[in-house]
Amino acid sequence: MGGMPAAKRPAAPFTPLAFQLVLLRRMADHNPELVEAARRELGVSITDMRDANKRWQAMLRSPHGRAAAARYRSVLGAPESTAPRILGDLECESWQWPLPLWPGLRFEVLAAPNGAVWNEWLVRAPGAEPPPLRTLDDLTPWSCTVDEVARAFAPVRPLEGTAPTRWGLAFTAPDARGERRICAAEFTWGLLQRTALTDQFA
Repeated sequence: MGGMPAAKRPAAPFTPLAFQLVLLRRMADHNPELVEAARRELGVSITDMRDANKRWQAMLRSPHGRAAAARYRSVLGAPESTAPRILGDLECESWQWPLPLWPGLRFEVLAAPNGAVWNEWLVRAPGAEPPPLRTLDDLTPWSCTVDEVARAFAPVRPLEGTAPTRWGLAFTAPDARGERRICAAEFTWGLLQRTALTDQFA
């Protein structure tokens, strides 16, 4: 009488909103205040964020799950834009989607012909003006992407991320007084999370 038992009901679709919660869940380790504000903007609870991340992790680990590229299309829909991309000797395709939380950015997936994903992160939206990056004071959380920091403070040295979806860069940049300092920056899903001065570069 009551319909299909709860245990047998099909799971609700994993939506673009839920995917934004997945991004936020990883960023909360470094910037809980920013994540809290974003969560309130989306009108969701902490439980919603945790549940979305739990479902995403289950999708990643499922032996019957979709290929990575197909999974993003199923969650985010058709990309807003696609373009061929060459990485060294490898050819792939760039897919980009808008996300309401970051209107000046796009979520980019670099997809191989076989459906594998080589990279997945936030990049500046086409035509959007990147922030001016001149000193360490300009490197505020969520203000810029990996590519933008790498261009502004070249040369940079990649650092091993502390977890999946994290990247690091080491570089020198002037502080507010113009003194060159050695800095390490950490990114989650391609977006700057924090910076720290360090005495090691090479």
